[in-house]
Amino acid sequence: MLAFHRPPLFRLQAIGLIALACWAGAASAEKADRDKPMNAEADALRYDDARQTSVFTGNVVITKGTIVIRGAQVEVRQDPQGNQFGVVNGNPGTFRQKREGLDEFIEGEASRIDYDSQADTVRFTGNAVLRRYKGTQLNDETRGNVIVYNNSTDVFTVDGGARSPANPSGRVRAMLTPVPKEPQPQPTVPPAQLKPSTSTGGGRP
Repeated sequence: MLAFHRPPLFRLQAIGLIALACWAGAASAEKADRDKPMNAEADALRYDDARQTSVFTGNVVITKGTIVIRGAQVEVRQDPQGNQFGVVNGNPGTFRQKREGLDEFIEGEASRIDYDSQADTVRFTGNAVLRRYKGTQLNDETRGNVIVYNNSTDVFTVDGGARSPANPSGRVRAMLTPVPKEPQPQPTVPPAQLKPSTSTGGGRP
């Protein structure tokens, strides 16, 4: 095991699994994620102790609780205050996180993803797509050139559409699934009551 002791950003194990300090904390996202270690796997790593940066390259997979980040290259930086920042580059890079208390996931992809733990935001740039899943079912999808998702407020903004043969105007596009209505309770009809007869013999003499 190789340990860096100035200040310890991570410890590198022989199997290539790296435990980092907290990177993400979110109010609307899964709250338990903030207390989980960050683990990274990659084909190669370059660590700059003076700049407190770690650059992972080659099929990078980073996990932190319910957070899963994938990309061709991921750079992680930590400032003197302990805030951490990540830049994901890929074709595309992806970010996925569970929403607090719900069987729902936020999933985004883009050519570049910037994660800011201080502002608690994720910025998707270049052919950006943000999706919301209920379980495994796609519920909402938004496409644009730049999408900024705020974990604390669960609000996102979209700037400019992604120009493509299918969308030459470059306008923002979104698919929103309506919330299903609760089934209305059916009125209950009380069963007919049989009235006892006051005569004997069914009314015959």
